[in-house]
This record gives sequence, structure tokens and C-alpha cells, in this order.
Amino acid sequence: MNITHFDDLLQAARAQDQAQRLLLVFVRVELPEDASPQQRQGFEAGQGGTLAPVMCVDKDPHALASFAALVAEADGLGAPWGMVLAGALSGQHMQAPSESAVQAALERLVQRVQQGALEGLIPFERSGDAVAIA
Repeated sequence: MNITHFDDLLQAARAQDQAQRLLLVFVRVELPEDASPQQRQGFEAGQGGTLAPVMCVDKDPHALASFAALVAEADGLGAPWGMVLAGALSGQHMQAPSESAVQAALERLVQRVQQGALEGLIPFERSGDAVAIA
């Protein structure tokens, strides 16, 4: 399945044989304080910057109606964000992942984002469209 929108991810997760938990890290794009003038110029043109996690959550894909519902919930928490990075954690033996496994996975995910290790994650803009991060 080609995932071009967050709702495609929801559909794919719901179709899995094993129970899934979506792992979501909401980030904002920042310019480091020690950025060079060239980096500042690029940032102002919409290029570059670093991803700073502002909140994270796990969601049962069957309990989440749509990306619009996720945005409304996230915006209600008041932390400004510009993008959400999504991964998934699969259960075993027809059981959902345990809360401790989910919490540990979320913590690792936030650390990966802080380190810039985004392999295996799908970034989505506030519109819900998937984007490529170079």
C-alpha cells in the first residue's frame, strides 16, 4: 500500500492481522541558536532546521477516526507543532502490545527523533499529507 496521507496509514494499520498501536511524535521545526547566516537564510526560505519533539502519544488505529480527529485532539493540548512522525508497534499472539512495551517504544522514538534517526518513520504535515525529509 502506498501511504500518501495519514488516513492511508490508519487503513493499513487496521488491516493488519496483529493488533497495532500507532506511535506518534509531534514536532516543531526549529533553527539552532548557533546557526550560520546561510542556515538562517535557508530556514527562512523553508529549508533546513532541526526537529524538536513537543509531545508524543500512542493510538489504537481502530479508536482514531481520522487525521482530522488527531489534529483536533493535539491542538487542544496547546503545544504548537508543525509535523507528526508516525511509527507502529505490533502486538503478538492476537494481543495488543503491553502498556510498558508501548511506553518504552515511545521513549526510544523520541530519542531517535532528537538524534535525527528517522528511518522507518513516516512524517506527515498538518494537512495529513506524507512528506519526505531530506
